[in-house]
Amino acid sequence: MIREPAVAGRFYPRERAQLERDVRRHLGGDTTKTKATTAPVRALGCIVPHAGYMYSGGVAGAVFAKLELPRKFIILCPRHYPQGAPLAILSEGTWRTPLGEAAIDEPLARALVHACPLLREDAAAHAPEHAIEVELPFLQVAAPGFQFVPISLGTDRLPVLEDVGRAIAGVVAAQVEAQREPVLIVASSDMNHYESDEVTRQKDARAIDRILALDARGLHELVRRENISMCGYGPAVAMLVAAKQLGASKPELVGYATSAEVSGDYERVVGYAGIAVV
Repeated sequence: MIREPAVAGRFYPRERAQLERDVRRHLGGDTTKTKATTAPVRALGCIVPHAGYMYSGGVAGAVFAKLELPRKFIILCPRHYPQGAPLAILSEGTWRTPLGEAAIDEPLARALVHACPLLREDAAAHAPEHAIEVELPFLQVAAPGFQFVPISLGTDRLPVLEDVGRAIAGVVAAQVEAQREPVLIVASSDMNHYESDEVTRQKDARAIDRILALDARGLHELVRRENISMCGYGPAVAMLVAAKQLGASKPELVGYATSAEVSGDYERVVGYAGIAVV
């Protein structure tokens, strides 16, 4: 199965050369050259935004540029459209972008389905969804030859998200033990939506505090209590549960921005946070 791009030409360029130029710019330059910066950080998880590149590409690129990227990824995203299974995985095939095809890691996906029976094989949930798709060109440039497992989470039930996180942690730990190969758990999420820049920054700061404290339950409670419209807080909760179980202890805010910095509209903005969970 080949999953065709849903948002090429809208969230990012459709033309290959332009897309590669934009990705390299957001990553901070030619990723094939050695940079005179600090050494890449090996992380267990991260949070990256998924808006159009003109708005959030700089924050996403900063995260991917900072990390030591492995060959294997589990990418969790929210479900923006009411179709498909609430916990949807794809365990075979490729995803196509203008930069080529990115392969699903079939053994890793099968292990996740075995560890978490709530996951359902479902292409319908992934077909229109942009939140994983927009991350793939970054990985195609910065981690060529990578493989990944796509998981869409259309539930906000905390026990379910915790179960997903624990299952991911168990599979990742087994992968590292058996093959000595790390797996990066990516939570694709934007932050607060469509309030003023001032309100959004305040709400996002409180959510980021919970993330930096590795407090998955606290993030879940805060988002619901304060009506923070962080679309991917479910993926973030599952990632935090997994990363903490795997030994994470040093989360870091890599970058933050709002759409107002590009649009000039400070009344209805979207926030974007990039966080490495080490």
